[in-house]
Amino acid sequence: MAELASHLTPTTPALGQRDERVAPPDGTPLDPLRLCVNTTVALLACVFGPIALIAFAITAIAGYARARRAGLMRSKCLLGSTRNVLVYLCSIAVLAAAAIPFWVMMWIRLLAG
Repeated sequence: MAELASHLTPTTPALGQRDERVAPPDGTPLDPLRLCVNTTVALLACVFGPIALIAFAITAIAGYARARRAGLMRSKCLLGSTRNVLVYLCSIAVLAAAAIPFWVMMWIRLLAG
């Protein structure tokens, strides 16, 4: 047992324990969940192309439309106004829908050799 812990110093936290000295300045612990979510979204976009893009855009449109009906007029999004965000998302959904036939033809050509 002593050999397993020989690399540990008196200030090394035990496995599975948080080291409070590395917490962000505001005191909230860093949760890298968003990084995992972003990676998963990127993977889905790579695999499913415009089909994934249109699915995510429609989900976002529904969320922003509901938030706007509930009174949200400004978003934390770079575009600011929820109206601008909805126009952006609808544009992306239309472009993704237009790209689907080209994406399907690309896969057919790729798989047919």
